[in-house]
Amino acid sequence: MSMADGTISADPGAAIEGIENDDEAYAMVDEDAALSSGSDDGQDARTPPRFVLADANSFFASCETVFDPSLAGRPVVVLSNNDGCVVARSAEAKRLGIINGTPWFKIREQAMHDHVVARSSNYELYASLSHRMMSVMRNFLPDQEVYSIDECFLRATGEDEALRNTCSDMRAAVLKGVGIPVSVGVAPSKTLAKISNHWAKQHSGNGGITLWNHIDRKHGDEALASVPIDDIWGVGRRLTRKLMGMGITNALQLRDADPVMIRHRFSVMLERTVLELRGVPCIEADSDANGGVRKSQILCSRMFSSPVTGFETLAQALSVYAQQACHRLRRQHGLCARVAAFSSTSPYRQNYTRISGSVVLDDPSDSPIIIAKAACDALRPYVDPHAQYIRAGVLLLGLSQADSYHTLEGFEASRDEHELGSTIEDISRRFGPRHVGIGYGGMRGGGHQDADTGAQWTMRRDMLSGRCTTRWDELAVVHAR
Repeated sequence: MSMADGTISADPGAAIEGIENDDEAYAMVDEDAALSSGSDDGQDARTPPRFVLADANSFFASCETVFDPSLAGRPVVVLSNNDGCVVARSAEAKRLGIINGTPWFKIREQAMHDHVVARSSNYELYASLSHRMMSVMRNFLPDQEVYSIDECFLRATGEDEALRNTCSDMRAAVLKGVGIPVSVGVAPSKTLAKISNHWAKQHSGNGGITLWNHIDRKHGDEALASVPIDDIWGVGRRLTRKLMGMGITNALQLRDADPVMIRHRFSVMLERTVLELRGVPCIEADSDANGGVRKSQILCSRMFSSPVTGFETLAQALSVYAQQACHRLRRQHGLCARVAAFSSTSPYRQNYTRISGSVVLDDPSDSPIIIAKAACDALRPYVDPHAQYIRAGVLLLGLSQADSYHTLEGFEASRDEHELGSTIEDISRRFGPRHVGIGYGGMRGGGHQDADTGAQWTMRRDMLSGRCTTRWDELAVVHAR
């Protein structure tokens, strides 16, 4: 059902289905055009630009080791929100057979027997070290495109030996300056750079750096044939099943597939993957990744550490999440026209309930007061006072840029005229997140473990390490012995 009219949805996931993938309008890709667009004007044809993918090794686990050297060489796992499931593993933990997504309670006893160290997700530390890592790497190669918290694409030209030396210097600088080990893959396309990067991680004898032309020259088609279809960048679970049904089970078979057939049966995006596997660069830079800009939606969603009952308590969480979403909106100088909210009970219990609703704002806004109120109003009619909700989220929709929003006089955007949002952000930058906020969003719990509010529903992180780079009271202490 539509969220625009504020009606209840049978599935909050369905209520937002299709919103996250609304950028499917792509131009047809011509192989010759893609080849010509992949090189800069005046660039020597003998040394075409190549893509460099730098990806941190076991990033979350590596971050935990930076300020706790005793973890080096030990099996380390990082857990999801509320210390639920394994989301990251060190190389030693992988060798023990621990799989991502495994509930921690199921393997806790065996993990303790194997001397596995578990840590709660320390998002503040990871984001800080990621920023430092990216800053170091952009000094070595140009056109950095930050793809995720632990990996980025860069552009490079030159002969293989000089390029390998540059990548080696970059890896050494990151390891020395930040403490994070990085693997590097170099290839004529982003998809092949991804495969080269995985190759670098799997083959320790290459010094953490792999050039695709070396792999291709030494192993030929066997290299792509060894890559399962579900390990290819951009091929998800649904596509994997469909492709395997056609007999396409590895990267080599997808590379040799007819691009026109792939486009007609699937999408232009998968056709681009076929061309990329042939060494044709045709995936454009993602400006959203660099600046954290969201063009279609901004979502803030969390699971509660303990069930929430009643609208008043649920509204507390919605207020906090709305203000977090609003912070992201203001950071990209945006406005939103519609605010949606959703919540659900545990799917493993009887009377499973999922609710969602939305409110269309009178005028696009970036005001935390207006957005927080709209998020609460969106769910108010549908909350069962006896239901035990374990998850909630706030979604900002109808995004536009504040600088480019123009309309008739009297129909201007509802801007934050009193600069309340800016004041909250200034205080947060100086004293830390959530020392001040609107309503319940400004209440903060005490103690090292708390990073949100003092409520019982706030995220549980019982094995949280120190946030050494973002909090004065948690700075690392060095002892001279």
